[in-house]
Amino acid sequence: MNSNGVGRRVAQAAITFLIGVVFLGWMLLWVMIPTNTYTQKWQPKIRARANSTYFGAQGANLLTFVFPVLFMSVLGCIYLHLGKDKHCKKKSGDKTNRLAVWRRPVLVKGPLGIVSGIELTFFAMFVALLIWALTSFLQNSFAEINAKSAHQLGDKPWQEKLESAALRLGIVGAFCFAFLFFPVTRGSSLLPLVGVTSEGSVRYHIWLGHIVMAFFSAHGFCYILYWATENEISQMLKWDKIGVSYVAGELALICGLLMWVTSFPRVRRKMFEVFYYTHHLYFLFFFFFVLHVGMSFFGLVLPGIYLFLVDRYLRFLQSRQRVRLLSARLLPCEALELSFSKSPGLSYSPMSIMFVNVPSISRTQWHPFTVTSNGSLEQDKLSVVIKSEGNWSQKLFQILSSPSPVDHLDVSVEGPYGPASTNFLGYDKLVMVSGGSGITPFICIIRELIFQSSTNEQQAPQVQLVCIFKTSKHLAMIDLLLPLAGNPCDMSRLQLQIDAYVTREKEPNIENRNQKLLRTLWFKPNQSDVPVSAVLGPNRWLWLGAIISCSFVMFLILLIITTRYYIYPIDHNTNKIFPYSSRSLLNMLFVCASIAVTASAAVLWNKKRSAMEAKQIQNMEGITPTASPGSWFYNGERELESLPHQSLRQSVKVHFGERPDLKKILLEYDEASVGVLASGPKGMRHRVAAICSSGLADNLHFESISFSW
Repeated sequence: MNSNGVGRRVAQAAITFLIGVVFLGWMLLWVMIPTNTYTQKWQPKIRARANSTYFGAQGANLLTFVFPVLFMSVLGCIYLHLGKDKHCKKKSGDKTNRLAVWRRPVLVKGPLGIVSGIELTFFAMFVALLIWALTSFLQNSFAEINAKSAHQLGDKPWQEKLESAALRLGIVGAFCFAFLFFPVTRGSSLLPLVGVTSEGSVRYHIWLGHIVMAFFSAHGFCYILYWATENEISQMLKWDKIGVSYVAGELALICGLLMWVTSFPRVRRKMFEVFYYTHHLYFLFFFFFVLHVGMSFFGLVLPGIYLFLVDRYLRFLQSRQRVRLLSARLLPCEALELSFSKSPGLSYSPMSIMFVNVPSISRTQWHPFTVTSNGSLEQDKLSVVIKSEGNWSQKLFQILSSPSPVDHLDVSVEGPYGPASTNFLGYDKLVMVSGGSGITPFICIIRELIFQSSTNEQQAPQVQLVCIFKTSKHLAMIDLLLPLAGNPCDMSRLQLQIDAYVTREKEPNIENRNQKLLRTLWFKPNQSDVPVSAVLGPNRWLWLGAIISCSFVMFLILLIITTRYYIYPIDHNTNKIFPYSSRSLLNMLFVCASIAVTASAAVLWNKKRSAMEAKQIQNMEGITPTASPGSWFYNGERELESLPHQSLRQSVKVHFGERPDLKKILLEYDEASVGVLASGPKGMRHRVAAICSSGLADNLHFESISFSW
């Protein structure tokens, strides 16, 4: 290893240590908040130092809760930039495999889905934190109430306790709310540090969302009950200028309840569009929540929302562009592969996700799909596979498969987003089990392994793909394992075995044999279209760190100027004159303006630098072949290189009228390290997880790939 590589490793180790120290200190604050030590000793000292004429009452929370998270995020950007060219490759004796026991599924069935030992441990620790916070808050507040005289409380001290419980339920709900948006920040620099992808962490967002709304609902219900017992139900219409606004809180709760109700699986899967559009109420939820609690308390939950807003605005800027669509491969199983022009500077890892929008179908709907192309084999192209299973994808297939298909299609994308490294390259054997369209995440993995084996960079593991289809026409999905024409690849060195199971046919269907299975459409270029590229360019992590740090500094400058020369002359830090709502609105405006200005400047700078490259690609003339590639499954004629497809054909064994014996297949391997990836229907993934967690084989390392929650 050269000195440059050693220096990067040392720098990354130092950054990891520093992030760990800051994170432990930040978490210690959350543990201490419910205690008297924090409220009576720590908090007064922090507020005395931070509550200046420049920051006001929110200075303490900006220092103790916001700054540490943004600091860790910037350090994470530097860490990822240093390791952007390095693949994570597991060896049988490294730390990753030492934690293999903790990564195995512990829960397979139940409301949480497939949960590993690490996930269950951290979830239990988080629940313990919530229980600790609630019990400590209630114990301390009830002790104060009991210490008061009966003359002060009257004959009904339980009403005072009810109000206290209602307040504490809201505070604990804010604890959960503070973590709610970290999992859905797609371009986060924190998630890759713990080996979590944005798509894989969606379920953490779901878990937290249920807990948040349970606490906030209980918070609102208890206050309504308290007001009813006190004959003060009119308090629900109170909007106090100096203090808590109850109306704003009720509006925030209504928005949250609408999002919560429509997010349950039965509603979300049957009425996806209702769920999709209703979930955009989170903007109003933010707005009214800040007006309800004030900016000082909002500082507790600001870090996650701040990083989410940075990511959301960058996604907005990227989505404004129309990308150049090169071709579409249509399959008889109503699946299609879209290929886009890609900027050479765009790099991504296998199993990355890209969100696609087709304005002619819906201007607001964005759908995630696995990137199936390989950046090394296809340096100028990026592809995704779409199975027509919903209304949106069915409309897209109908447009492209019509007798007179369009010669140009406007498409916008966001991403790609993916893991910072690939962990599957170091297994002795890799087993991938898919059902239906679940094969798509494995296409990019196999292409990556083809590249690795052909370049001799690393010994690729033996690969077995077990794919389950309903009918034989779905076998054409296997054709997508190899790139389209013009991308030669050598798969002779890859030890690949494919077992395809057709469950609803006992023999090949003659009708499917006689139809042309693969049809390729080539689209004309448009001068306004651009290649898919990273919104912040090749050095996107450094630019993201610069945006986070510069925008926060700009926010502080605006806050200092406004507080010192506008709010302080009126309020003098008494917090009894200047309206809470006005202060909160100014702070929200400063946050949004700072993010918008810095992010826009960074994107425009990178856009100018890549303008020449984009212009060269736009001027390329599209090539329209005279014939469409066919499928080797049905003796079609191909214009592709024959050797790769002959090798692929020799690797495939088709089983008609049966299902795979997954237990027998998985338990027969004697290799030291076997990676098991499952993608497809929920029941199939659960069966594979149950086998890997049964304890019958210690060499199986399971990972579930799911895009439907």
